[in-house]
Amino acid sequence: MIEQLVDQIEVRYAEAEREMSDPDVIADRERYAAVGRTYRQLEPAAKLATEWRRAKSDVEGALEMLAEDEDSDLRDELAASRRRVEELEDEIRLAMVERDPNDDKNVIVEIQGGAGGEEAGLWAGDLFKMLSKYAERRGFSAEALEAGDGKYTLEVRGDGAFSVFKWEGGTHRVQRVPATESQGRIHTSTATVSVLPEAEEVDVHIDPNDLQIDVYRSSGPGGQSVNTTDSAVRITHKPSGVVVSMQDEKSQLQNRERAMKVLRARLYEAAIAEQQAALSADRKSQIGGGSRAEKIRTYNYGERRVTDHRIKLTQHNLEQVLEGELEGFTNALQNDEKRRKLEQQTAGDAAGASA
Repeated sequence: MIEQLVDQIEVRYAEAEREMSDPDVIADRERYAAVGRTYRQLEPAAKLATEWRRAKSDVEGALEMLAEDEDSDLRDELAASRRRVEELEDEIRLAMVERDPNDDKNVIVEIQGGAGGEEAGLWAGDLFKMLSKYAERRGFSAEALEAGDGKYTLEVRGDGAFSVFKWEGGTHRVQRVPATESQGRIHTSTATVSVLPEAEEVDVHIDPNDLQIDVYRSSGPGGQSVNTTDSAVRITHKPSGVVVSMQDEKSQLQNRERAMKVLRARLYEAAIAEQQAALSADRKSQIGGGSRAEKIRTYNYGERRVTDHRIKLTQHNLEQVLEGELEGFTNALQNDEKRRKLEQQTAGDAAGASA
């Protein structure tokens, strides 16, 4: 079975490589981008397949030599080559696990203070900075759609943005002494992060008749007016009850475009949850109620510790994490997902074979 999988990888990778240099494909921007994604997705598996072929050849060579000479060093070499073949077979299966169909999409990240009052709003701002810096580290384009009063909306654009940022969805808990705390007591606060795959118009059809669009005057903290025109926009999707407001831009048109982008992403996420019960159960509600118990990650300032509760991973590099160094958590979560999916696929194949 592994031989067939390796053959398949090599054929698909060679085809993608050929198409990457095809003038007709290069001339078609959308097709070239799609081929490029396929090529990049297959590249790790193709490298593993090449190494597997080499390790398999080493095993066969060692067996031939052992047939002529019973040498202990040769036996050790054979055993090492066989172990490497088995390791590579596991790595190849993991590399070819079915991906989330939204992994290549851009994302809308919404951050909001949860439990903890004013400190929760400050923590939401810290998370906004952390995730913005992480986007930059990964080579993505990050744009703030909304920022302030404990609520932040960030658009992250780039190939594979959702595959990276989807792990940030949930409740982030912080344990620290707030700047406003005069007694030096540690407070526990939370902020919620929702990560939505950005939907194109072709993904979600929105009937203009289903929208109620209100415009009003933008206001700053404390209700002070920051604009003398009705540039703020509130869009209500009447069938679902979803409401999106934007007021950061001075132009009503810009605020409307941003609100529509967020609305489309929310409706797309809702449609996915409805269509795929398994996905809905797995991700359920990323936001939750923001209570201190609904946590995916805890940031402890006193111990400079960050713990991801989903995979029981703890790192003692709080400062670096807050500067956007989240790769350790992302990689571990991605590998955990792949292994779980591989186990499900293996169990499904076994059930099918016994039926």
